[in-house]
Amino acid sequence: MTALEHHDTDILILGSGGAGLFAALHAQQTAPEGTKITIAVKGLIGKSGCTRMVQGGYNVALGGGDTVERHFMDTIEGGKWLPNQDMAWRLCEQAVVRIRELENEVGCFFDRNPDGTLHQKAFAGQTADRTVHKGDLTGIEIINRLMEKVLASGVEKLQEHRAIGLIPTADGASLAGVLMIDMRTGRFRFVRAKAVLMATGGGPTMYKYHTPSGDKTMDGLAMALRAGLPLRDMEMVQFHPTGLLAGSHTRMTGTVLEEGLRGAGGQLLNHAGQRFMFDYDQKGERATRDVVSRGIYAEMRKANDPEQEGVFISMSHLGPENVRQKFKGMVKRCADSGFDLAAGQVEVVPTAHYFMGGVVVDVDTRTEMEGLYVAGEDAGGAHGSNRLGGNGVANSTVFGGIAGDTMGRDVAGMTLRDPDMTILQAEIARAVYPLMQKPDLIQPLRQSLQEVMWDNVGVMRTKTGMEQGLVRIQKVSDALMKVGVDDTNLAFNLTWHDWLNMASLCEVSEVIAKAGLARENSRGAHYREDFPDDGGLENSDYTVARKSGDDLRVTREPVAFTIVRPGETILPDGEPETLVAQP
Repeated sequence: MTALEHHDTDILILGSGGAGLFAALHAQQTAPEGTKITIAVKGLIGKSGCTRMVQGGYNVALGGGDTVERHFMDTIEGGKWLPNQDMAWRLCEQAVVRIRELENEVGCFFDRNPDGTLHQKAFAGQTADRTVHKGDLTGIEIINRLMEKVLASGVEKLQEHRAIGLIPTADGASLAGVLMIDMRTGRFRFVRAKAVLMATGGGPTMYKYHTPSGDKTMDGLAMALRAGLPLRDMEMVQFHPTGLLAGSHTRMTGTVLEEGLRGAGGQLLNHAGQRFMFDYDQKGERATRDVVSRGIYAEMRKANDPEQEGVFISMSHLGPENVRQKFKGMVKRCADSGFDLAAGQVEVVPTAHYFMGGVVVDVDTRTEMEGLYVAGEDAGGAHGSNRLGGNGVANSTVFGGIAGDTMGRDVAGMTLRDPDMTILQAEIARAVYPLMQKPDLIQPLRQSLQEVMWDNVGVMRTKTGMEQGLVRIQKVSDALMKVGVDDTNLAFNLTWHDWLNMASLCEVSEVIAKAGLARENSRGAHYREDFPDDGGLENSDYTVARKSGDDLRVTREPVAFTIVRPGETILPDGEPETLVAQP
């Protein structure tokens, strides 16, 4: 059971979302000839990950009055002045390069205007129509084309390989490789690599309502935590305001009804039929995601009726046929769940969607551990306390490409390193632990964790609530350690992987709660009812969580205003506040 297979490569990429696939293509272009590049993915290339699920689109400033500077200011202000400004600038600047690459080299087809230019729509929190899209199924278009390129590229593929541990060298300064489970056989495989990109994606599925698929369980951040790496902004869990509320009997519950609905003029109504968002923000339904989520949550608490859990989104005033044409994917999705999005009302609820926190990286995706790079949702910094809709897939593809370029250049001066055998054996022991316990049910524990996080560390938070949440999280963790898994057959033993998923979720849930307690103010996605003030934008700082053994510490570090300070702008004098036509 603990027999260990060994595998060597030059560049190892964990994950096959937008970041991982772009990194593979770019690494091929910049690495020395003969460099071996390997993609390892928990599922199948092109068929797993969150990028494929992207509906709304890709933010990029392509003219018509819009500029990189305007996109940058929207990103900084939307992130409530907590983003790493150099990362945010690189995101906005390189998005222009990457969208052309997606079109002209990767072969993506995006929707166009009658004059042939790319169609761009309005997303909440932005002052220009800048979201490029393919209907409301943008992610499928991007991933399908990237997948075709990568599959034809000769890159080595380790599909259905689950990464379970980052294994450093004996001195701890460098990464030697990654411990994996070959899910097809259940055997352990240690992959040595000169350079490793962690692009496993986020996936805050520890919440009762969530958008990512259930196999997204924050594995990358859990591995980084155990490896002693610093994680920033871990309290910042983004709730998308409009998750489909279709009942506990279907996994469609929590699925996103995308930002474009509100950008196009969709209205949110409470159970009394009243449009309420202007009570919470002058931008109404077009306010940023954190503001709209809190508005909906507040209306839900006012109702205090379990039979009236969510609120409703209404599109019918825009013309049912118009809605069916513009939002085909979502109209069909709602119809599959018994709702008429075009002509009726659809019940929605805030749903855990995206994780702004992640590993501390520089603008070239390097970490403090030599040989380890991080891109996509695993990396923190670019979005601060709130990600703008449309900035997510741009972030993954921009920094995925940057990671590929950086690793390709760096790998020429690197060699394979020997692992710390003590840590390698400890990670194996951790993974086989449940196979030595008496089998029991795991799903009730996952449901318990989801209730804890929704109730105590959710849309609105308090010191008392989060402290109670930590106690409840610990109870779930303790209960998990008493649950075993049948070890008769380890090939595709999904119960074993469910156990490992839960272990990751419990580890990260604790960090979210402790980081939330450390931030005694309210910024973006993190709202403290006992500290509703923002703490002063000039005094902005971000949390840094680091684990040493069983000791988890959360500290605060000041935000470096490297490009613009609160109260200032880099837009020219006389620029209009917004270029978006108001409804």
